[in-house]
Amino acid sequence: MRRALARRFNLYRKSFMPRIIAKPDNLDDKNSNFSQERLKLSVFLNSVPKSGTHLLKNIMRMFVPVNQQHKDDFIQFPNLKENRHAFLDKKNPVLSWGHLLFADTPSLLLKDVKHVLLVRDPYDWVLARARFFLSENFQANLEHLKSGRVPMDDFLNMMIFGIYNKVPTMEEIYTNNAVSWMGTSAKVLKYEDLVSHVKNLEAASSEVFFKDLLKHCGIKFPEDWKERVKIGADRSQSGTARENLDLDNPDIPNELPETQKRLVDYAAPGLRQLLGYN
Repeated sequence: MRRALARRFNLYRKSFMPRIIAKPDNLDDKNSNFSQERLKLSVFLNSVPKSGTHLLKNIMRMFVPVNQQHKDDFIQFPNLKENRHAFLDKKNPVLSWGHLLFADTPSLLLKDVKHVLLVRDPYDWVLARARFFLSENFQANLEHLKSGRVPMDDFLNMMIFGIYNKVPTMEEIYTNNAVSWMGTSAKVLKYEDLVSHVKNLEAASSEVFFKDLLKHCGIKFPEDWKERVKIGADRSQSGTARENLDLDNPDIPNELPETQKRLVDYAAPGLRQLLGYN
């Protein structure tokens, strides 16, 4: 069944190639303010789309030399062949990032790579996906749904159940990009934990969290880790942070309505529990 979903997901991707507009950041310049040790093994930051990818990526960029950051592409299944050197060149290890679904080829390529997988509570993910799809930063074949043309409850249902031949379902995305990677060598992080520790850097638990993350990635834990995290987590540096989206739709709720929560549980029963959400 997973293979069938992966094939269907790939067909969706081929027919749904969006253009994403995000403002540039100056984190490369900020990086030079810190002493950097070279990576000995490649690191790949994988994530469910709309799960805080830029937050994790920008934080990790502050711990890796700029010339060891793979910026050729945001690695995904359709461009995997062109970017396989990010995983296979052991003489030149790099930090890379993307949304890479589980399949035989990605599994083989990531065998000797430090793999981190970022997930998000599906309830909040539906809202994040809705905000992004309705923003001007996201340009695809969904322009007819913007500017309040579709009732918000209807649109949230589309984020859960997908749009035929246009947008994959929530269940497909989580199955291919998250669930199938669980139980492998990938280190699973919850977006909510990452945000909590970013906001409470003085807490002992935050030091433990980031020390564990860096250790998994083969990166030495520096004394100035807090300053690096603060700079990388600066939301003004993220082109896809909520406040930086060009969004003209005030109807998106801050919390998923109860009916849509039940629909999430219907669409992917057991998913939240499997990911560690109650």
